Amino acid sequence: MAKYRKKDEAVRKLTKTGAYTYYVTIPREYISELGWRKKQKVTIKLSGKKIIIEDWKK
Repeated sequence: MAKYRKKDEAVRKLTKTGAYTYYVTIPREYISELGWRKKQKVTIKLSGKKIIIEDWKK
């Protein structure tokens, strides 16, 4: 069965990098659209079953 995704949705894999650390890559287009740059600080919040990543400096 084929899996379909929304046009504005990017599918990524959750990757384990250490004993307790995981990461997900963010598409370059999203980073450019938000105006983020390399090594920028972000905040990560858990909201129900969602993870919210925001600019640290809001």
